[in-house]
Amino acid sequence: MASTYTTNLRLTKQGDGDNPNTWGEVLNNVISLVDQAVASYTTVSIGSAATVTLTENLGNSDQSRSAILELKGSVGGVATSIFVLIPNSPKTYAIRNVVSANTTASDAVVLRVAGNAGVTVPTGGTGYFLTNGTSVFSLNAAGIPGLGTVATKDVGVCATNIPDTSLADIRYVQTSVSSTIVAEKTFTASVIFTSAVRFEGNISVSGAVKSHIKTLTDAASIALDFNDANMFLVSLAGNRTLAAPSNATAGDVGSIYVVQDGTGDRTLSYNAVWKFSEGSVPVATTAASAVDLLVYSARSATTIDAVMLKDFKR
Repeated sequence: MASTYTTNLRLTKQGDGDNPNTWGEVLNNVISLVDQAVASYTTVSIGSAATVTLTENLGNSDQSRSAILELKGSVGGVATSIFVLIPNSPKTYAIRNVVSANTTASDAVVLRVAGNAGVTVPTGGTGYFLTNGTSVFSLNAAGIPGLGTVATKDVGVCATNIPDTSLADIRYVQTSVSSTIVAEKTFTASVIFTSAVRFEGNISVSGAVKSHIKTLTDAASIALDFNDANMFLVSLAGNRTLAAPSNATAGDVGSIYVVQDGTGDRTLSYNAVWKFSEGSVPVATTAASAVDLLVYSARSATTIDAVMLKDFKR
Protein backbone atom coordinates (compact mmCIF):
# COMPACT_ATOMS: atom_id res chain seq x y z
CA MET A 1 0.00 0.00 0.00
CA ALA A 2 1.41 3.36 -1.01
CA SER A 3 2.20 5.93 1.64
CA THR A 4 -0.19 8.85 2.14
CA TYR A 5 0.11 12.20 3.94
CA THR A 6 -1.69 13.89 6.79
CA THR A 7 -4.09 16.66 5.79
CA ASN A 8 -2.71 19.63 7.70
CA LEU A 9 1.02 19.12 8.29
CA ARG A 10 1.71 16.84 5.29
CA LEU A 11 3.41 14.14 7.37
CA THR A 12 4.11 10.75 5.83
CA LYS A 13 1.66 7.96 6.74
CA GLN A 14 3.41 4.71 5.80
CA GLY A 15 1.27 2.04 4.25
CA ASP A 16 1.34 -1.66 5.13
CA GLY A 17 4.55 -3.22 3.85
CA ASP A 18 6.06 0.11 2.81
CA ASN A 19 9.73 0.89 3.32
CA PRO A 20 10.72 -2.49 4.82
CA ASN A 21 14.35 -1.49 5.24
CA THR A 22 13.95 2.26 5.78
CA TRP A 23 10.78 2.40 7.89
CA GLY A 24 12.72 3.87 10.81
CA GLU A 25 14.28 6.54 8.64
CA VAL A 26 10.87 7.65 7.40
CA LEU A 27 9.57 7.70 10.98
CA ASN A 28 12.52 9.82 12.11
CA ASN A 29 11.76 12.24 9.27
CA VAL A 30 8.14 12.47 10.48
CA ILE A 31 9.36 13.24 14.00
CA SER A 32 11.64 15.97 12.62
CA LEU A 33 8.75 17.51 10.70
CA VAL A 34 6.59 17.50 13.83
CA ASP A 35 9.43 19.26 15.63
CA GLN A 36 9.43 21.92 12.91
CA ALA A 37 5.67 22.37 13.19
CA VAL A 38 5.93 22.87 16.96
CA ALA A 39 9.09 24.94 17.37
CA SER A 40 10.95 25.70 14.15
CA TYR A 41 12.02 29.32 13.44
CA THR A 42 12.15 29.96 9.69
CA THR A 43 13.25 33.11 7.86
CA VAL A 44 11.29 34.08 4.75
CA SER A 45 12.86 36.62 2.40
CA ILE A 46 10.59 39.26 0.88
CA GLY A 47 11.78 40.68 -2.41
CA SER A 48 10.35 42.71 -5.27
CA ALA A 49 7.67 40.18 -6.19
CA ALA A 50 4.10 41.12 -5.31
CA THR A 51 3.41 37.61 -4.01
CA VAL A 52 5.55 35.27 -1.95
CA THR A 53 4.23 31.72 -1.68
CA LEU A 54 5.49 29.71 1.27
CA THR A 55 6.91 26.38 0.19
CA GLU A 56 4.64 23.38 0.80
CA ASN A 57 6.13 19.88 0.50
CA LEU A 58 4.63 16.46 1.13
CA GLY A 59 6.73 14.56 3.65
CA ASN A 60 9.67 16.96 3.52
CA SER A 61 10.78 20.24 5.12
CA ASP A 62 9.09 23.44 3.95
CA GLN A 63 8.44 26.99 5.10
CA SER A 64 4.71 26.76 5.71
CA ARG A 65 5.02 23.94 8.26
CA SER A 66 7.23 26.06 10.53
CA ALA A 67 5.80 27.28 13.83
CA ILE A 68 7.55 30.66 13.74
CA LEU A 69 8.20 32.80 10.70
CA GLU A 70 10.47 35.83 10.41
CA LEU A 71 9.68 37.97 7.40
CA LYS A 72 12.58 40.09 6.17
CA GLY A 73 13.42 42.13 3.11
CA SER A 74 11.70 45.26 1.82
CA VAL A 75 8.30 46.49 0.68
CA GLY A 76 7.80 49.47 -1.59
CA GLY A 77 8.68 50.59 -5.05
CA VAL A 78 6.97 48.47 -7.69
CA ALA A 79 4.97 46.46 -5.15
CA THR A 80 3.70 48.48 -2.21
CA SER A 81 1.90 45.46 -0.77
CA ILE A 82 3.44 42.01 -0.55
CA PHE A 83 1.07 39.06 -0.20
CA VAL A 84 2.48 36.09 1.71
CA LEU A 85 0.48 33.03 0.70
CA ILE A 86 0.02 30.13 3.11
CA PRO A 87 -1.53 26.70 2.42
CA ASN A 88 -5.31 26.22 2.55
CA SER A 89 -5.19 24.00 5.62
CA PRO A 90 -5.77 24.93 9.30
CA LYS A 91 -2.68 26.08 11.18
CA THR A 92 -1.32 28.68 13.57
CA TYR A 93 1.70 30.91 12.98
CA ALA A 94 3.77 33.16 15.19
CA ILE A 95 5.16 35.84 12.87
CA ARG A 96 7.83 38.48 13.36
CA ASN A 97 7.82 41.14 10.66
CA VAL A 98 11.18 42.89 10.25
CA VAL A 99 10.51 43.87 6.65
CA SER A 100 11.53 47.45 5.89
CA ALA A 101 8.92 49.62 4.20
CA ASN A 102 8.60 52.96 2.50
CA THR A 103 6.87 55.70 4.44
CA THR A 104 3.61 55.48 2.54
CA ALA A 105 0.66 54.01 4.39
CA SER A 106 0.03 51.48 1.61
CA ASP A 107 3.30 49.63 2.19
CA ALA A 108 2.25 46.41 3.90
CA VAL A 109 2.77 42.68 4.27
CA VAL A 110 -0.50 40.75 4.03
CA LEU A 111 -0.83 37.13 5.17
CA ARG A 112 -3.53 35.24 3.30
CA VAL A 113 -4.72 32.01 1.71
CA ALA A 114 -4.75 32.30 -2.10
CA GLY A 115 -8.03 33.68 -3.39
CA ASN A 116 -9.15 35.00 -0.02
CA ALA A 117 -8.84 38.17 2.02
CA GLY A 118 -5.89 38.36 4.36
CA VAL A 119 -4.60 40.10 7.47
CA THR A 120 -1.87 42.75 7.56
CA VAL A 121 1.19 41.84 9.61
CA PRO A 122 2.26 45.20 11.10
CA THR A 123 5.72 46.39 10.15
CA GLY A 124 8.11 45.93 13.05
CA GLY A 125 5.56 43.87 14.94
CA THR A 126 5.28 40.35 16.25
CA GLY A 127 1.90 38.64 16.33
CA TYR A 128 0.02 35.38 16.44
CA PHE A 129 -2.10 34.34 13.46
CA LEU A 130 -4.32 31.41 12.59
CA THR A 131 -6.10 30.13 9.52
CA ASN A 132 -9.05 27.80 9.09
CA GLY A 133 -7.84 27.01 5.60
CA THR A 134 -9.78 29.85 4.03
CA SER A 135 -9.55 33.00 6.15
CA VAL A 136 -6.68 34.32 8.25
CA PHE A 137 -7.22 35.81 11.71
CA SER A 138 -4.99 37.70 14.12
CA LEU A 139 -5.24 37.19 17.85
CA ASN A 140 -7.25 40.04 19.36
CA ALA A 141 -8.96 40.99 22.58
CA ALA A 142 -11.93 38.73 21.93
CA GLY A 143 -9.55 35.79 22.18
CA ILE A 144 -8.27 36.63 25.65
CA PRO A 145 -10.62 36.03 28.60
CA GLY A 146 -11.17 39.04 30.81
CA LEU A 147 -10.50 41.76 28.24
CA GLY A 148 -14.18 42.59 27.81
CA THR A 149 -15.81 43.46 24.53
CA VAL A 150 -13.06 45.46 22.84
CA ALA A 151 -12.21 42.99 20.13
CA THR A 152 -10.64 44.94 17.31
CA LYS A 153 -7.10 45.62 18.52
CA ASP A 154 -4.31 43.12 17.96
CA VAL A 155 -2.31 42.02 20.98
CA GLY A 156 1.43 41.49 20.73
CA VAL A 157 2.09 43.98 17.94
CA CYS A 158 2.94 47.10 19.93
CA ALA A 159 2.02 48.77 23.20
CA THR A 160 -0.69 50.98 21.69
CA ASN A 161 -2.67 47.95 20.56
CA ILE A 162 -3.50 46.76 24.06
CA PRO A 163 -7.26 47.35 24.29
CA ASP A 164 -9.01 49.47 26.87
CA THR A 165 -10.32 47.68 29.94
CA SER A 166 -14.01 46.89 30.00
CA LEU A 167 -15.13 44.68 32.89
CA ALA A 168 -11.74 43.14 33.17
CA ASP A 169 -8.50 43.29 35.06
CA ILE A 170 -6.59 46.48 35.83
CA ARG A 171 -3.44 44.83 34.47
CA TYR A 172 -4.67 45.42 30.94
CA VAL A 173 -5.30 49.17 31.17
CA GLN A 174 -3.21 51.18 28.73
CA THR A 175 -0.79 53.42 30.57
CA SER A 176 0.29 55.72 27.78
CA VAL A 177 -3.13 56.79 26.49
CA SER A 178 -6.51 57.67 27.97
CA SER A 179 -8.31 54.66 29.44
CA THR A 180 -11.54 54.10 31.34
CA ILE A 181 -12.08 51.61 34.17
CA VAL A 182 -15.80 50.91 34.53
CA ALA A 183 -15.85 48.25 37.24
CA GLU A 184 -14.71 48.13 40.87
CA LYS A 185 -10.96 47.70 41.32
CA THR A 186 -8.96 47.00 44.45
CA PHE A 187 -5.34 48.15 44.74
CA THR A 188 -3.32 46.30 47.36
CA ALA A 189 -0.07 48.20 46.82
CA SER A 190 0.99 51.79 46.25
CA VAL A 191 -0.40 53.41 43.11
CA ILE A 192 1.29 56.44 41.57
CA PHE A 193 -0.53 58.55 38.98
CA THR A 194 1.62 60.98 37.01
CA SER A 195 -1.25 62.72 35.22
CA ALA A 196 -4.83 63.72 35.95
CA VAL A 197 -7.16 61.02 37.28
CA ARG A 198 -10.91 61.52 37.59
CA PHE A 199 -13.05 59.39 39.90
CA GLU A 200 -16.81 59.41 39.31
CA GLY A 201 -17.75 56.88 41.97
CA ASN A 202 -17.09 56.37 45.67
CA ILE A 203 -13.51 55.93 46.85
CA SER A 204 -12.79 53.84 49.92
CA VAL A 205 -9.36 54.22 51.52
CA SER A 206 -8.21 52.08 54.46
CA GLY A 207 -4.71 53.57 54.66
CA ALA A 208 -3.23 57.04 54.58
CA VAL A 209 -3.74 59.38 51.63
CA LYS A 210 -0.43 61.11 51.08
CA SER A 211 -0.04 64.57 49.59
CA HIS A 212 2.89 66.89 48.94
CA ILE A 213 3.49 70.57 49.46
CA LYS A 214 4.24 72.52 46.30
CA THR A 215 6.62 75.44 46.86
CA LEU A 216 5.51 78.49 44.92
CA THR A 217 7.90 80.92 43.29
CA ASP A 218 8.07 84.21 45.15
CA ALA A 219 7.28 87.14 42.84
CA ALA A 220 5.35 90.40 42.85
CA SER A 221 2.36 88.37 41.62
CA ILE A 222 2.44 84.84 43.05
CA ALA A 223 1.20 82.30 40.49
CA LEU A 224 -0.24 78.94 41.44
CA ASP A 225 -1.74 76.09 39.47
CA PHE A 226 -4.41 73.98 41.16
CA ASN A 227 -3.35 71.06 38.96
CA ASP A 228 0.04 70.99 40.68
CA ALA A 229 -1.07 70.15 44.23
CA ASN A 230 -3.61 70.75 46.98
CA MET A 231 -1.09 72.13 49.43
CA PHE A 232 1.26 75.01 48.69
CA LEU A 233 3.90 77.07 50.46
CA VAL A 234 5.24 80.51 49.61
CA SER A 235 7.93 82.53 51.39
CA LEU A 236 7.39 86.27 51.08
CA ALA A 237 10.47 88.35 50.35
CA GLY A 238 8.51 91.50 49.60
CA ASN A 239 4.98 92.87 49.37
CA ARG A 240 3.09 90.42 47.17
CA THR A 241 -0.24 89.70 45.49
CA LEU A 242 -1.73 86.20 45.33
CA ALA A 243 -2.84 85.79 41.70
CA ALA A 244 -5.94 84.01 40.44
CA PRO A 245 -5.08 80.30 40.30
CA SER A 246 -4.93 78.54 36.96
CA ASN A 247 -6.92 75.34 36.35
CA ALA A 248 -9.33 76.07 39.19
CA THR A 249 -12.59 74.11 39.13
CA ALA A 250 -15.56 74.04 41.47
CA GLY A 251 -14.83 71.72 44.38
CA ASP A 252 -11.07 72.28 44.53
CA VAL A 253 -9.94 72.43 48.15
CA GLY A 254 -6.54 72.95 49.70
CA SER A 255 -4.31 75.27 51.66
CA ILE A 256 -1.38 77.64 51.26
CA TYR A 257 1.32 78.24 53.88
CA VAL A 258 2.28 81.92 53.85
CA VAL A 259 5.69 82.38 55.45
CA GLN A 260 7.46 85.67 56.20
CA ASP A 261 11.15 85.81 55.38
CA GLY A 262 13.74 86.65 58.00
CA THR A 263 13.02 90.36 57.63
CA GLY A 264 9.24 90.28 57.97
CA ASP A 265 6.78 93.13 57.52
CA ARG A 266 5.73 91.69 54.13
CA THR A 267 2.14 92.21 53.04
CA LEU A 268 -0.05 89.92 50.96
CA SER A 269 -2.83 91.20 48.72
CA TYR A 270 -5.28 89.09 46.73
CA ASN A 271 -6.69 88.90 43.23
CA ALA A 272 -10.43 89.57 43.05
CA VAL A 273 -11.24 85.86 42.71
CA TRP A 274 -10.30 85.36 46.36
CA LYS A 275 -13.31 85.84 48.67
CA PHE A 276 -13.29 86.09 52.46
CA SER A 277 -15.81 85.83 55.29
CA GLU A 278 -17.85 89.03 55.60
CA GLY A 279 -15.66 90.52 52.89
CA SER A 280 -12.86 91.09 55.37
CA VAL A 281 -9.49 90.56 53.65
CA PRO A 282 -7.10 88.94 56.14
CA VAL A 283 -3.83 90.60 57.06
CA ALA A 284 -0.85 88.28 57.16
CA THR A 285 1.19 88.09 60.33
CA THR A 286 4.19 90.34 59.70
CA ALA A 287 6.68 89.12 62.29
CA ALA A 288 9.89 87.73 60.86
CA SER A 289 9.55 84.03 59.91
CA ALA A 290 5.84 84.03 60.89
CA VAL A 291 3.68 81.27 59.45
CA ASP A 292 0.03 81.66 58.41
CA LEU A 293 -2.19 79.12 56.68
CA LEU A 294 -4.69 80.15 53.99
CA VAL A 295 -7.36 77.43 53.63
CA TYR A 296 -9.45 77.59 50.45
CA SER A 297 -12.46 76.00 48.75
CA ALA A 298 -13.43 76.83 45.17
CA ARG A 299 -17.08 77.66 44.53
CA SER A 300 -16.25 78.03 40.85
CA ALA A 301 -13.28 78.66 38.60
CA THR A 302 -13.51 82.36 39.40
CA THR A 303 -14.65 82.32 43.03
CA ILE A 304 -12.26 80.94 45.65
CA ASP A 305 -13.50 81.15 49.24
CA ALA A 306 -10.72 81.30 51.82
CA VAL A 307 -9.99 81.81 55.49
CA MET A 308 -6.60 82.53 57.07
CA LEU A 309 -5.40 80.75 60.20
CA LYS A 310 -2.73 82.96 61.66
CA ASP A 311 0.62 82.84 63.40
CA PHE A 312 1.41 79.19 63.96
CA LYS A 313 4.00 78.84 66.72
CA ARG A 314 4.70 77.41 70.17
